[in-house]
Amino acid sequence: MRNKSVVTESKQIQLAIELVNLGARLQVLEAETNLSRERLLNLYKEVKGVSPPKGMLPFSTDWFMSWQPNIHSSLFIDIYRYLGKNAGLSGIEAIVKAYRLYLEHVEVNNLESVLSLTRAWSLIRFLDAKMLTTVPCTECGGYFVVHAMDLHRGYVCGLCHVPSRAGKTRQAAAAAAVSAGAALKLPAPALIGSKLRVAAARVS
Repeated sequence: MRNKSVVTESKQIQLAIELVNLGARLQVLEAETNLSRERLLNLYKEVKGVSPPKGMLPFSTDWFMSWQPNIHSSLFIDIYRYLGKNAGLSGIEAIVKAYRLYLEHVEVNNLESVLSLTRAWSLIRFLDAKMLTTVPCTECGGYFVVHAMDLHRGYVCGLCHVPSRAGKTRQAAAAAAVSAGAALKLPAPALIGSKLRVAAARVS
């Protein structure tokens, strides 16, 4: 039993280190590991070289509704669900692997990462609590994050109907969406085609 507890503790420490390296806040570490707060504080300082930031976690769902965060969040959810369906992953393991894939897509396309790990973790909790959900765009068929209590009939996503305030970021977000969908080979050719169309239109 002692050996089992040592192995379990080692896995918990490895998970905590991985979460810290990905930018997770201390509250995420407390929720996802069984390590004491004092030990997590010391671990965070050892890994990062500084004390963890203070303050509450983001608790509003409104951040996920603004244009660029909504696109990045929707991409992350697509990846997360893809891994759950095809790789059998769940929980924090699925979140970490999905977030790493998200970062990889962003880096490949030389784009700025909009979604932090803490935001991604919060997004899953909001979805589980049915505060947020995803609905299909009536034009491209892709699924996007929306408030669960809103009316969604005739919903059109922010890629098919880009707001004027989006400015120069429109091309970058469209390129990120195309990359994620194509790389994962999601079963939505209409979605990929639509996003390619949006990206091409923004370049011209």
